[in-house]
Amino acid sequence: MVKRVLTKTLKLFVGDDLSLGLPKLRKKRPLKKLSERELLALESEIGSELFGEVPKGHRREFFCLDEKTWMWHEEWIDAKHKLKTHTIKYEVTDRGILKTQPGPRYSYLEGDELRNFSIATQMYYEQVARQVYKRDPETGEKLV
Repeated sequence: MVKRVLTKTLKLFVGDDLSLGLPKLRKKRPLKKLSERELLALESEIGSELFGEVPKGHRREFFCLDEKTWMWHEEWIDAKHKLKTHTIKYEVTDRGILKTQPGPRYSYLEGDELRNFSIATQMYYEQVARQVYKRDPETGEKLV
């Protein structure tokens, strides 16, 4: 089961045809007026909303950095008016999805966390393909 979810997740990252993966689209520069950084910001804006409304005073980012790296970042001002941040990096490896947190703490995703990550990356890919790149997420063809 885990291997099947991982395989599906990997296909979401890079697709069966590597030219359809979001990092590849970003590098092909389909929106030539925007830099790679600006495209990443557009993707991250979509990713930030996948997990519900961002609490007032918070900033959230969730994005695919490259074919094997996903980032989650949140920041907010706490009750003592100090900036708080939390960043998680997810790396696709041969063994699974490695989650790296501050501390440092490392663990591989399992069970519900792996399923939720897989769902989130699929939603991200579909929405970014449609909204940013104007492509069908299944075929990579331009949307009319």
